[in-house]
Amino acid sequence: MSGSEKFVLLGKVVGVHGVRGELKLESYTEPRTQIFRYMPWRMRSAAGETVVEGGRGRAQGKGIVAELPGVTDRDAAAALVGTEIWVARSALPKAAPGEYYWADLEGLEVVTVEGRALGRVSHLIATGSNDVLVVRDAERERLIPFLPGRFVTAVDLDGGLITVDWDPEF
Repeated sequence: MSGSEKFVLLGKVVGVHGVRGELKLESYTEPRTQIFRYMPWRMRSAAGETVVEGGRGRAQGKGIVAELPGVTDRDAAAALVGTEIWVARSALPKAAPGEYYWADLEGLEVVTVEGRALGRVSHLIATGSNDVLVVRDAERERLIPFLPGRFVTAVDLDGGLITVDWDPEF
């Protein structure tokens, strides 16, 4: 993705629906149909990246069915299976106090409450019970539960720093 603007992965195409070019989507938004509020989409696959405006869709069962401009038959839809849906971070609403977008946490430096550097947030993992920070430095990778008030004592997005109450040897 070009430029310095940050993009956030919001979903992907997981299948086709019917013969008129409708797509089955997996959405990472809550509620899942919220994905249609954030346009334009940057559709990214091994074939490259395209910008899509004007997609619409509906919930169906446990998934979403979408219609995209220019995708009018099953073959065109099938060609998009596996494509990721990205949007500009700036298109998303401001997070509520104490809530964070994963994209805003990735790349932040992590230090202990004693000031010992542990590395940077590589990415996060959803475990079902809580999210986990994957923190890497030159020597190792640490998995730190993202539990504010318990292990995460402060998040300073402007300063690029997360402070944790964590044993550096763990």
